[in-house]
Amino acid sequence: MNEKKPKIFARIKNWFVDMKAEFKRVVWPSFKKIRQNTLIVLIFVLLVGALIWILDWLFGWGLKSLINR
Repeated sequence: MNEKKPKIFARIKNWFVDMKAEFKRVVWPSFKKIRQNTLIVLIFVLLVGALIWILDWLFGWGLKSLINR
C-alpha cells in the first residue's frame, strides 16, 4: 500500500518515451492515399452542400407557395 507514484517530471518523461514508441508503430499513409482520401472528402462535402442547398430552395419555395395562397 505504500507504493509511491513517480514524481511529476519522471511521469512526463515516461509519457514522452511512450509516445515516441507509439509513433514508431504507426503505419503512415502514402501521399497517394492522402490525396485520394482528400479528393473523396471534397466530393462528398460538395455533394452534401448541394443537397442541402436544393432542399433549402425546395422548402423555401414550398413555404412561399403556402403563404401566398
